[in-house]
Amino acid sequence: MAQANPTPGQTAQDMTDFRWNALYVIAAREPVMGLNIKTELEDYYETEINHGRLYPNLDKLVDWGLVEKRERDKRTNEYLLTSRGEALLARKQGWESERFDTGGSA
Repeated sequence: MAQANPTPGQTAQDMTDFRWNALYVIAAREPVMGLNIKTELEDYYETEINHGRLYPNLDKLVDWGLVEKRERDKRTNEYLLTSRGEALLARKQGWESERFDTGGSA
């Protein structure tokens, strides 16, 4: 049963492709520093990702409770998925798998 008033980020409709991709990077390498997320996203998008795009999106994921931000040292933060972030990613992966898994038959 769906919640009456889900909070932002609780549903897939609140996520942009950029935020989904950041979640995937974090899930694959957690804990991961912001600059490592930036590098992986730049490789994927084949373009520079500026700090003004990356960090507000990471902060939004933190605000929504999908990602935890920890201070690694005075200049560096690292990011980890929360259980809520893991659940949202698992739901998306399941949804995609149902639609795109051909089961090997043609």
